Amino acid sequence: MIEYKKARLKDIASMQILVRPEIENGVILPRSDDEIATNIRSYTLAFDDDRLIGYSALHIHAANLAEVRSLIVDGVYRGKGVGSGLVNALLDEAKKLEITQVFTLTYRSEFFKNLGFEEISKEKLPAQKIWADCIKCKHFPVCNEIALIHNL
Repeated sequence: MIEYKKARLKDIASMQILVRPEIENGVILPRSDDEIATNIRSYTLAFDDDRLIGYSALHIHAANLAEVRSLIVDGVYRGKGVGSGLVNALLDEAKKLEITQVFTLTYRSEFFKNLGFEEISKEKLPAQKIWADCIKCKHFPVCNEIALIHNL
């Protein structure tokens, strides 16, 4: 049975191991241990027994806007509802915080569309997103990611 839990500082090493292949492929931005530690409260992790099999973060940009980012699921568990479970847990968290919109940047737009996200222009994203995160990407400034938003 898959269990979803908030991240703890002791989970950082396992999180870094799980995400490494996606960072190397340029799918997910690298984050230092310190950056993850600083934002540890934003991460929700998926476990199968005691094995970390996925995680994602809800990053708050403004009182009414948050982002689903760093979504990673172990390849063995892809297509089994783990990613959907993580995103739904983050959307529930956003609702509890009374956030009205949640966006994401992704190469897998159909996955998010199936969860109720709608495609939008990247120009509608907050400028701080582009300068704080996107500038670190090896694909910047030529970005093929698709922006999507979910209205809560």
